[in-house]
Amino acid sequence: MLPIVACGYLLILTFLKQAGATNYHAPVGLIQPAYDTVPRLQKIDTSRTKSNSLAQKKQRPDSISKVDTIRISKDSIDAPIKYAATDSGVLIIDTKEFLLYGKAKTEYKDLQMEAATIRYDQQTQMVKAYGSLDSTGNPMSKPQFTQGEMKSVSDSIFYDMRTAKGLTKNTFFQEGEIYVNAQKLKKVSATEVFASKARFTTCNLDTPHFAFRTSRMKIVNNKLGISSAAFPEFEGVPMPIGIPFGIFPLNKTPQSGLMAPAFTASEDFGLGLEGLGYYFLISDYVDLTTRTNLYSYGGWMVNFNSKYIKRYTFTGNLNLTIQNTRALNRGGISKEEFNKSRSFMINWSHTRDSRARPGTSFSGNVNFGSTRFNQNLLNNPFQNFQNQLSSSINFTKDWRGKYNLSVNANHNQNNNTRLVNLNLPTVNFNVVTFYPFQRKEQVGASKWYEKIGIGYSGNLQNQLSFYDTAYNFRRMLDTLQWGAQHNIPITLSLPSLGPVTVAPSVSYEERWYGQRIFRSWNSAAKRVDTTIQRGFYAARQMAFGISANTRIFGTYNIKSKDGGRTIRHEVRPSLSINYRPDMAKKYYYNTQVDSTGRQLRFSQFEGGIIGAFSEGTFGGLSFGIDNLLEMKVKDKTDSTGKATKKIKLIDGFGFNSSYNFLADSFALGNFNIYARSTLFDKINITAGMNLDPYDVDRQGYRVNRILFDPAKLKFGRITSGNLAVSTSFTSKPKDGSTDEKREMPIDPFMTPEEQQRQLQFARANPAEFTDFNIPWSLNLGYSLNFNRVLKPDFTGFETQLFSSINFNGDFSLTDKWKLGGNGYYDISQGGLQQFSMFITREMHCWQLSVNVTPIGLFRSFNITINPKSGILRDLRINRSRVFSNSGF
Repeated sequence: MLPIVACGYLLILTFLKQAGATNYHAPVGLIQPAYDTVPRLQKIDTSRTKSNSLAQKKQRPDSISKVDTIRISKDSIDAPIKYAATDSGVLIIDTKEFLLYGKAKTEYKDLQMEAATIRYDQQTQMVKAYGSLDSTGNPMSKPQFTQGEMKSVSDSIFYDMRTAKGLTKNTFFQEGEIYVNAQKLKKVSATEVFASKARFTTCNLDTPHFAFRTSRMKIVNNKLGISSAAFPEFEGVPMPIGIPFGIFPLNKTPQSGLMAPAFTASEDFGLGLEGLGYYFLISDYVDLTTRTNLYSYGGWMVNFNSKYIKRYTFTGNLNLTIQNTRALNRGGISKEEFNKSRSFMINWSHTRDSRARPGTSFSGNVNFGSTRFNQNLLNNPFQNFQNQLSSSINFTKDWRGKYNLSVNANHNQNNNTRLVNLNLPTVNFNVVTFYPFQRKEQVGASKWYEKIGIGYSGNLQNQLSFYDTAYNFRRMLDTLQWGAQHNIPITLSLPSLGPVTVAPSVSYEERWYGQRIFRSWNSAAKRVDTTIQRGFYAARQMAFGISANTRIFGTYNIKSKDGGRTIRHEVRPSLSINYRPDMAKKYYYNTQVDSTGRQLRFSQFEGGIIGAFSEGTFGGLSFGIDNLLEMKVKDKTDSTGKATKKIKLIDGFGFNSSYNFLADSFALGNFNIYARSTLFDKINITAGMNLDPYDVDRQGYRVNRILFDPAKLKFGRITSGNLAVSTSFTSKPKDGSTDEKREMPIDPFMTPEEQQRQLQFARANPAEFTDFNIPWSLNLGYSLNFNRVLKPDFTGFETQLFSSINFNGDFSLTDKWKLGGNGYYDISQGGLQQFSMFITREMHCWQLSVNVTPIGLFRSFNITINPKSGILRDLRINRSRVFSNSGF
């Protein structure tokens, strides 16, 4: 309505300007609204009255001289007004009216108004704006009002300049996410309006798919919308159900408020409400979200999540969940009707901006809680199978690139074994390589000794271990282990010998231990007993070496009709000569491990937090070869037909091993063989294995005999290996956009923990995150790991094998229906461990999603129909059921 007031002032200023230009005295009535109603005269000196009176008589009556007796009113406009009309502007002096005809437009600051006709009545100070009709009598144009992002369209506008109130008819406007159509809209102040016979919706179509009709409605700009009883209608068909009243927050900034729950039903937990909570906006830097789940069998869960952020200083998130589980007992050992347990989970992440204190950093990512917490979560199959939890708190300090310090506190726990390990703290201190013999002022060529570099790296570790089922503070202290290691490398930079780079090195390492472990054979119990001695112990080791490496290139041309191909082979051999004296021999001893009298050799420091040095003198060669294969082919996308492009056939493959000339047995070291490649830019392959060249006896222990059979092409034994294959296939988007265009923006203030939670929610509710622009997508992954390990009772070796397949994908049944699923198949266990599927329907402003989990700790299905708009998201139809493993 403000533009209409501005139009009135615009007309008055126009009249004054025309009067000054034509020496015409404008009617007083038209001047009064823009000036004080009683003009104030300047104070006149009475002694000069007579002399001035004669001059006044000589003035021309039709001239206007400069007058300083009129002052601008306080309510006059404070900015220029632009106006235009394609037809005409008419001033009626007798009735004191001014009219603009034909696409009239006015602009004042950020206010704009367009109408077919704009009329201003000076006597009543009423402004009216009308649209126009076509030849058939239908509306051809309607008055439009725009202020910032708000735009309204009406049949007619009436505004009283004296009371600053207005009335519009058949008005359409948007406030936040709500589109409102009111038969009558009354403006009572600059921020408040009342609507009569209104219809509101979040659908942005001219004919919306749904709407709510109400007889009365009040809207406070950017604050609140309140309606009386409202009744929904779909496709114009009214529904017999309704809501007694409606409250719609319209704030564009975060505000505190309630969060509506979702209904669920479970055979184990009973009927329940999930997600009931409240959002507290504590300040501009801190907020708090509280949520609770309530179940009819007596179980409950409370969650507190707080996010804090201060730009250019720090950002973080704290999450605390307390879970009281009361689940139906289904034939367990206990005779109780319900299984009861309490658990908790703490998640904390913190990151300090590097600009807050240059040279130092502090970050934390803590995930600590009860080992049975994840298992008792409903409707979260991914977290149900998350058996590893880890935490880290890290502080670093850098001294101008010369020294750096890192202090870490770490934690990890296994939910299957229920073992918890705490590392409090781990300290690392490093001295960057410096050259003590280098001259401060270089004159001429450098001497060889000036290139001798010395560095230092130190590490201190402390560890506590305990089982959460039998926690005892004294027992936990008994598990305390500590250790430290120091390493001083000495290097010498030599010039390259042609294509060969040579680098000699010397290193000294010392390790400190807080305990020694001795194993002895108990003939009575026929087992190996372990004795721990606490104190301060140290071990040392030195090594000398010189290494050389180079690069060899080769090409092979393949002729063909399309221009041929060129294969490029790069070979990177490396060779080093090393010597390491046997300084750890005195820490090794022999112990009988079985009733047959077999003896094994152990180190006193084996099994500690800091590993033991290997026994024996090493003097020999370490060697390895790395390979790269590329192919150069014709670029079919090039219009000239001359351009080529490179395709990597194998990113890398090779091996490395060693040979000890001073060893009396087992001189040849194990072979580490690896390969990695990306085939067709789609299939990622990573493989590796460890090959032991020596044979074993019946119990699997190594014997000093190389296993080699040329007839069977057999060399050595594979003791461990891994294979990972993954691929992803995606159809082209319907709109032809690239992946870069479709990428969602990343919130720079979202913590890693929040990103992980968002990812878990998206995985648990895939139907709500589908992209109908992609007709289909498929992701596959396979992993295999195996290892030969010594049995705990030393009776032999066993193979630990882990193999699994994971998959996820979706495809569009039609343009509006999409079906998808994801799962995890454990080959080593021989079963589908997790599987969930979804189907979703795109309904423009609404969404239908169905999530089904038929396999897992808890089987469930969920059906949800809700508007996409966040303001009406709680107006949803939700049906959720959770079943036990006994039936679905």
